[in-house]
Amino acid sequence: MTVTYSSKVANATFFGFHRLLMRWRGSIYKLLYREFLVFALLYSIFSVVYRWVLTDPQRRIFEKLVIYCDRYAEQIPVTFVLGFYVTLVVNRWWNQFQNLPWPDRLMFLISSCVQGRDEQGRLLRRTLMRYVNLTSLLIFRSVSTAVCKRFPTIDHVVEAGFMTPEERKIFENLKSPHLKYWIPTVWFTNLASKARKEGRIQDSVDLQTILNEMNRFRTWCSTLFGYDWVGIPLVYTQVVTLAVYTFFSACIIGRQFLDPAQHYQGHDVDLYIPVFTLLQFFFYSGWLKVAEQLINPFGEDDDDFEANWCIDRNLQVSLMAVDEMHMNIPRMTKDIYWNDPDVRPPYTRAAADYCIPSFLGSTTDMGLSEILQGEEIDIQDPRRQGSVLGRMRRLLSVQEPPDLQIRPSFKRHSSDISSFFPIIPEHRIHPGPDESIADQHRPYFSPHPHVLDTLSTLREVNSMPPSPDISVRSPSHNSIPTVVVSESNPHLGNYGSGVAQDLSVATAVPLVSREPSLEPDQAQKNDACLEEHYDDVTNRADNPTETEPKRFHGKSLTDRAKKRQLSFELSRQNSRRSLPSPKALQRRTGPTTAPHSLAKSPHQEMPQRKDMVESGGQNNS
Repeated sequence: MTVTYSSKVANATFFGFHRLLMRWRGSIYKLLYREFLVFALLYSIFSVVYRWVLTDPQRRIFEKLVIYCDRYAEQIPVTFVLGFYVTLVVNRWWNQFQNLPWPDRLMFLISSCVQGRDEQGRLLRRTLMRYVNLTSLLIFRSVSTAVCKRFPTIDHVVEAGFMTPEERKIFENLKSPHLKYWIPTVWFTNLASKARKEGRIQDSVDLQTILNEMNRFRTWCSTLFGYDWVGIPLVYTQVVTLAVYTFFSACIIGRQFLDPAQHYQGHDVDLYIPVFTLLQFFFYSGWLKVAEQLINPFGEDDDDFEANWCIDRNLQVSLMAVDEMHMNIPRMTKDIYWNDPDVRPPYTRAAADYCIPSFLGSTTDMGLSEILQGEEIDIQDPRRQGSVLGRMRRLLSVQEPPDLQIRPSFKRHSSDISSFFPIIPEHRIHPGPDESIADQHRPYFSPHPHVLDTLSTLREVNSMPPSPDISVRSPSHNSIPTVVVSESNPHLGNYGSGVAQDLSVATAVPLVSREPSLEPDQAQKNDACLEEHYDDVTNRADNPTETEPKRFHGKSLTDRAKKRQLSFELSRQNSRRSLPSPKALQRRTGPTTAPHSLAKSPHQEMPQRKDMVESGGQNNS
């Protein structure tokens, strides 16, 4: 029977294989101890003759023979030949195991598809499964010595119940010089077709499925027969065997210890027991014994397949499945987790350590504090304000000729917020009275400056491309493209409404939408407010010294907002170089349709920037 030791090596422990080294059944000691004793005995005989029998002239001749054998024995490629041979044998052994015929798939189909709980239906199902088991028995008799000893003749097969006397007559009357394991397969297919005509098998699809499974079962049987018929070429086995035995025959003489007084190279020590030579014999010969045991797994070795057990198991299980279990279905009842949405089977005390939470991803344990902490480090270190990709984009935009650029390029997946919003006003903690109208149209942001870049989500609206021949969009348009920024996580808390309103200026101030139903007076007020706000932004952009003092060591919300404002202004000044001049833009696009209030602005660059912001918002929506 196959030696199973899986439970002994279930857990890796310190020196865990020592328990396996002491086992005798199925071990290498049981296979090799005879050859090992013969090798040790022959080595000892030559050693005694050299030391006590030979004269001095005879010893000199023997010593030359030892050196010669030791020099040329290493030229035999024992490791190379044995390695390929054992690999081939092990792969062949495992493939034979995978092709053992198991009737489980067929018994499931027959039990469910062959109808009839009467005696005729029961007889039909049991006969079909008996033909299946008879096919495997006939193939096992031809390849396994253990099964052949159990069923040496057809009379023993009839006596065991796999074949009836009438079937035996038909089997023997069919004259064929070849192995007749395929005859029960033909009986099976004919009987299944008859059951389909009689209505026992109600669908032709079921009949086809049963026949396909029977063909697969027959393929497994023929594969085993093919492995038994065509083995590893004999010349390969002979080469490996001769290489191993020739090598160790030379080692019996070549590994003798010589007299140290003769000063032979490599013979400085005189030992009676060649420890490493014996280990080498144990390993190489044991390797050859492994191949010898696995080359035919249907023999009677300790690790050969238990074909007799397979026959007994398959017959008992298959007949039970098609007879006693046919339509014998237990009554359906509600399970114990019927009204429990959180299904958790219980654990014993011994298995309590194996109750672990589900794996939700490597970033599950990454909390919000770590994200904000990393963002704060980027603010405190101006050298790390922008990502590598963002700096490369700004560098490429500076090198582009100004006359070839009509409007700035806004990337959909930009890693720098300054490249998405070219005009970023100052973050004010307390808004002025002039900004009250614009604040009504600003979306709410989390007041924390870190949360703005880290946790806010940009959602783009109105993805229609802008018209190429309009440089400044009239404020009387009904729909102005806007960039809507969703609110941050509400669980972060409220840090103050003033900061939140000022932070929203970074994205939504130039993009204030106006409903068409507004009155003319209200529209003029909004335009005036927007113009005043652009003037304020431009003054601060042209005069960076007018901003409030920057302090990088503060920990309050005001200091953090100022730090973020410095980052925004640096990014805006870098990207400002790539913007075309208003005159060049007007020459390309023609006269603008900007309103009178914006045309009279002392800062001539603002209408162009407003157009670019609106166009960029529409392109990115």
